[in-house]
Amino acid sequence: MNSPAADRARYDRATGHLDAPLAVVDLDAFDANADDLVRRAGGKPVRVASKSVRCRALLERVLARPGFAGIMSYTLAESLWLARSGFEDVLLAYPSADRAGFAELANDAKLAGAVTVMVDDPAQLELIDGARDGGAEEIRVCLELDTALQLFGGRVRVGARRSPLREPAQLAALARTVSARPGFRVVGLMAYEGHVAGVGDALAGRPLRSRVIRLMQGAARRELAARRAEVVRAVRAVVPDLEFVNGGGTGSVQHTVAEDAVTEVAAGSGLYVPRLFDNYTSFSGRPAALFAQPVVRRPGVGVVTVLGGGYPASGAAGADRLPVPYLPRGLRYDPQEGAGEVQTPLLGGPADDLLIGDRVWFRHAKAGELCERFDTLHLVEGDRVTATAPTYRGEGRTFL
Repeated sequence: MNSPAADRARYDRATGHLDAPLAVVDLDAFDANADDLVRRAGGKPVRVASKSVRCRALLERVLARPGFAGIMSYTLAESLWLARSGFEDVLLAYPSADRAGFAELANDAKLAGAVTVMVDDPAQLELIDGARDGGAEEIRVCLELDTALQLFGGRVRVGARRSPLREPAQLAALARTVSARPGFRVVGLMAYEGHVAGVGDALAGRPLRSRVIRLMQGAARRELAARRAEVVRAVRAVVPDLEFVNGGGTGSVQHTVAEDAVTEVAAGSGLYVPRLFDNYTSFSGRPAALFAQPVVRRPGVGVVTVLGGGYPASGAAGADRLPVPYLPRGLRYDPQEGAGEVQTPLLGGPADDLLIGDRVWFRHAKAGELCERFDTLHLVEGDRVTATAPTYRGEGRTFL
């Protein structure tokens, strides 16, 4: 692995013929991260979370590698678009109210065979049936299990608020409801443990909080492993030919695959390795997705101003949702301005070595959201741009 200074020089050389702002993906780092995910998956297939990639060319690249199989998508419109593009196994990770999309799905045998939709409430089945527009194709259904850790009799909840289905009997009951309804078939079960997979446990300068997080995550893994096994047994009693049980996420791959009940894991952020994935004891990756903003002002000693840069990530607002100035090392935001809509002042000693037109390289807080800001990803190998690939946005697709 190169030093930060060597990486900066390499990225500057590779993109010297291009104007910033621009975004790159370092393919050597991307491929190394893919290899690490496969290693941690221990022989179980990795389903790629498309929301963390948002570039068809890179989805194709990673799915061509051994150890990866299928896509986990984030909207029905995206799922249909990917299926029409030739992706044959697309699991929609969230329920949808896209009636036009369901009509298209129910009227197209190829799409219906490629796309699996998420259901955690009988009302969602009613919506789908009401949207069929005469379509009689069987809809593939995945059920979602709530993974949150509940403490003190349920008074304290740790984990995302997703599915209302928590207990084996609830999942089995919905499986019976779906199976008894013409035009639907249960094929899978999903359980995303975001409080383990998406929360770092080694926060810089916060050893006590890091230890509390590790203790919480250990308890959450044990509780969920036991409950997930019971849920899978209960659902398989209703649907013996269940095709898959999906779990995990980039931060918990190696823990989730240890469960016999899990047949595959999902991951996507681990390919780009955004800044939120710097704080894990269980793995480390190579930053692969970066964006560069040009220096356009030098307001004074120890400060430069770059164009734009205010690309906050989704989630609870906070400093950890901002992009981080990455190269050159040692730059920081002005606390009075932060990351700006049209300009961003940056403070620190390295500012005095930057000239008008030079680049500052940033890492986004999350993975695929970077692609909502750029039409194109420049694919870097060594110190050359060897290809460019449109993002979803560059293909005119803005699904959320």
